[in-house]
Amino acid sequence: MLKIKRVPTVVSNYQKDEASDESVGCGRNCLGACCLNGARLPLYACKKLENSGTGEKVVISHEAREPPVAFLESLVLREWEDRFQRGLFRYDVTACETKVIPGKYGFVAQLNEGRHLKKRPTEFRVDKVLQSFDGNKFNFTKVGQEELLFQFEAGEDCDVQFFPCMPLDAENSPSVVAINVSPIEYGHVLLIPRVLDCLPQRIDHKSLLLALHMAAEAANPYFRLGYNSLGAFATINHLHFQAYYLAMPFPLEKAPSKKMITTVSGVKISELVNYPVRSLLFEGGNSMQDLSDTVSDACVCLQENNIPFNILISDCGRQIFLMPQCYAEKQALGEVSPELLETQVNPAVWEISGHMVLKRKEDYEGASEENAWRLLAEASLSEERFKEVNALIFDAIGCSNQEEELEGILVQPSGSVNQTGNRTLGGPIANGAASECLVLQ
Repeated sequence: MLKIKRVPTVVSNYQKDEASDESVGCGRNCLGACCLNGARLPLYACKKLENSGTGEKVVISHEAREPPVAFLESLVLREWEDRFQRGLFRYDVTACETKVIPGKYGFVAQLNEGRHLKKRPTEFRVDKVLQSFDGNKFNFTKVGQEELLFQFEAGEDCDVQFFPCMPLDAENSPSVVAINVSPIEYGHVLLIPRVLDCLPQRIDHKSLLLALHMAAEAANPYFRLGYNSLGAFATINHLHFQAYYLAMPFPLEKAPSKKMITTVSGVKISELVNYPVRSLLFEGGNSMQDLSDTVSDACVCLQENNIPFNILISDCGRQIFLMPQCYAEKQALGEVSPELLETQVNPAVWEISGHMVLKRKEDYEGASEENAWRLLAEASLSEERFKEVNALIFDAIGCSNQEEELEGILVQPSGSVNQTGNRTLGGPIANGAASECLVLQ
């Protein structure tokens, strides 16, 4: 059994050594049965899924009516700012230095020394993507209720509904959005599906669709969600997605792609080219649910075959990048160079997407596109292994006989998220326009 000494990120102010946590929840206003009675939180219910009128396809209902509250500006960023003013974060992320690394890809480097402090060592298995939930270890039922921002769900109405003060129903486990007390940028949040069901870190169809709903509801291509599986640098074995806002394109999003197949439901699957981590791009489909179901089937396949992976949900939920990776496995086998290990950078979803969170000043000052590429290339599957994994995925989604490789035909990325222009780093959205923020583990 492969093991590696892990130093997981502290995501909650109540994340402690289990041995010293003898009164879980009691007196701490947590999400446990001892404190949940009477707890209330705002509830944002997005539009329900409806039949499109063409068979069984499902689409999102788009009404012209304005939502009762601005989802991204008011619920995510304003509530995050409130918790910032109340001093709930472990450090001031707005003081972290950030820069765009010169070069073709525009990798973003951030010096974040605060995330490297006050961490608790644990034994973390990197050879098993699916692991049972362990209530004795830190999980999101142990966070303080003050760290929660709001409840989020797919509603039963054709319009967005907002309830400013709704009970947290233990019988109908709510999905919640919470702060990460060790942020990598302004606005860093976590989406925790059905938090009281204590789901392990594994993708299921309902949870991924909920994450796509959140990306669509934000209605801003610079608000992305990310997911790390176990073995691909998830540090908490309790189902969650990361999310943040950054008003510039990620290198991953700018990479050209080569079409591989199109599913019967219209989902186009492409392979990224000229990028350090071999990745798949899923987009299109007859509906959001078609796209979500296709990616979920692919993720379930990877999980069942014990293949670690990361996901980036981009362009308001219209694009999903799937990145199988092997950095932790190489680490455990001693196949990563000491030079890279000394940086203490674990390439999870945001690093692979092109946002390099650096922990040492010398790495930040010497950041280069070459260094970023060298680190990320270590996370990539070999070309042969990537083909084997793709074959598993295509078989799982019923496309093993549909392959349409277009040799030499590259598709350049398009859409507002990939447009160049004046960009700034740091700060909230002003008047609904993109200015900037971010997130990670």
